[in-house]
Amino acid sequence: MKRAARHCLTRYNRCVKLVYCGTPQFAVVSLEALVRAGHVVSLVVTQPDRPKGRGLELAPSPVKRTAVEHSLPLAQPEKIKNNAEFRSQLEAIAPDCIVVVGYGRIIPRWMLDLPPHGNVNLHASLLPKYRGAAPIQWAIANGDAVTGNTTMRIDEGLDTGEILLQREMAIAPDDTSVTLAPRLAAMGAELLVETLAALDAGSLRPRPQEESQASLAPILTREDGRIDFTRTAQEICNRHRGFQPWPGAYTGFRGKQLTLHALTVASSSLLLEPGEIAVADDQLLCGCGGQTALAITEVQMEGKRRMSAREFLQGRPPHPGERLGG
Repeated sequence: MKRAARHCLTRYNRCVKLVYCGTPQFAVVSLEALVRAGHVVSLVVTQPDRPKGRGLELAPSPVKRTAVEHSLPLAQPEKIKNNAEFRSQLEAIAPDCIVVVGYGRIIPRWMLDLPPHGNVNLHASLLPKYRGAAPIQWAIANGDAVTGNTTMRIDEGLDTGEILLQREMAIAPDDTSVTLAPRLAAMGAELLVETLAALDAGSLRPRPQEESQASLAPILTREDGRIDFTRTAQEICNRHRGFQPWPGAYTGFRGKQLTLHALTVASSSLLLEPGEIAVADDQLLCGCGGQTALAITEVQMEGKRRMSAREFLQGRPPHPGERLGG
């Protein structure tokens, strides 16, 4: 595809000159949608290549790979706030709008003030709910049935800018962050194209966020994956679904880490204390808060391969009253 289209493919009359800032796979779908719509992507800005894998070889971001495939101009500044060379580059482009999708850097004031349409962000939640770095993960972890996308005009706060457009999406009971993210990315890309067209047509009415409804979705840490068995079984299952592929769900067993790869809410009436494990009806059960229990079907002991719970139990039958979490 040519770098700068002469004819805008949207239903509006004018293409928008863009600078696109993004890094992860989630941001690839929006970049490709903007290119397909015929917008002039004058520069793609993404994170520098980072060490990856066992060999720690430098690897490009998904957005960089996509920019190269489309022969789009590319910049990978290590810093942007006080980067005079980068600032001069953007000022020379004079974009109509800067689009930001999962870039991973705080946008400085000079970038916010540069384009006439401002800096537009696609955020994978229904703002002001789940401001922060991990909205998809926390929506599932908290057991929400509905999430969505928001396009907003970035300001100097943390996802606090004026809302442009929003669209809802249902969260299926078996969704994980791995399965939900691609659907949100596809919906968000369409919403972003619609937002830019409406901005350029002057038909949008931005509205402020309701601060009293705000909640945070902080970046995940390793500790978020540690199972607290005083939570109910459903709460633990929700967190397990949300925290895929990392940090997952793990606990301790006989002095070693035990990762739980597959678990469901147990239908057994056996009453167990939080963390207490037992075998019933050929199932590995674990007690949780609220007199609920988990049925654990796939595990991985520290230093061992993944295996079914049945295989795990063959060599490690639980002692009466034994608990996970130690």
